Amino acid sequence: MASNSNVVFGDEESQLSGGTNRVQPCSSTPRKNTIDDDGKKQNFLSLSQRLGIQDFFCLDVWRASMGELLGSAVLVFMLDTIVISTFESDTKMPNLIMSILIAVVITILLLAVVPVSGGHINPVISFSAALVGIISMSRAIIYIVAQCLGAVLGALALRAVVSSSIEDTFSLGGCTVTIIAPGPNGPVTVGLETAQALWLEIFCTFVFLFASIWMAYDHRQAKALGHVTVLSIVGLVLGLLVFISTTVTAKKGYGGAGINPARCLGPAIIRGGHLWDGHWIFWVGPTIGCVAFYVYTKIIPPKHFLAEYGFKHDFVGVVKALSNV
Repeated sequence: MASNSNVVFGDEESQLSGGTNRVQPCSSTPRKNTIDDDGKKQNFLSLSQRLGIQDFFCLDVWRASMGELLGSAVLVFMLDTIVISTFESDTKMPNLIMSILIAVVITILLLAVVPVSGGHINPVISFSAALVGIISMSRAIIYIVAQCLGAVLGALALRAVVSSSIEDTFSLGGCTVTIIAPGPNGPVTVGLETAQALWLEIFCTFVFLFASIWMAYDHRQAKALGHVTVLSIVGLVLGLLVFISTTVTAKKGYGGAGINPARCLGPAIIRGGHLWDGHWIFWVGPTIGCVAFYVYTKIIPPKHFLAEYGFKHDFVGVVKALSNV
């Protein structure tokens, strides 16, 4: 059975194959392999083991989450700064420049955070990794909370350095579906229809997972391509999706696909106002996209994704364990 030591977006235990700085398992009980001699899965893991409840009591997991918190804070500050600066400039194609810069920043941040926590800095990655079984749902919850707190800190930092006029004009670079704009007969609401924005969020999230994150989940591709290449592809795909979502729609008031609920939450909490209008789209859309991607992973041949402990935290295994309680 192939090891998951080459999975990029796993936990911090699996990042450094050389053995240095590896975080040891939190439980004092030795891990039991869930694969028998014939290569078949065993289903004797308890519900708490499937959910990874021990992660809530593991200091190393909480320490790793600091990487997610600080990474998300820097991500929000940098991305929202890029959004504001590119549209403030006189360039003829701000969307293109913005997308290129976003791809570069995301790649650099992922390279910085991967050795610490696995390099998620996005609830989409954490939730998807939990569904697939790479990390436990408990660890995913800890990471997502850290990412949201980091996003708030990043938005606070941005608010501290920009002028009030910039803050009002660009809403701290937050995620918007519609805005109130002046019209010939008074203020009017401009932007994208709710259904369109939701579908775009679902499609972009699925494409993000399918076209880039799957390379990180698949131990074969992660090993063949290497971390730098995989993470560069992740950044490139995200940049392309930002460019597509902001260009194809061409709707004033629509800020483009979020593909990162935490990044949308930070400015919404700090700035408030119209950033809460349709904010649910930036959570529901990615959630549906993650579930759709998980269904896809269950349809393709199982040899395309193998984990050392037989998908210990796989969502189907959690449901089965729950049914046996």
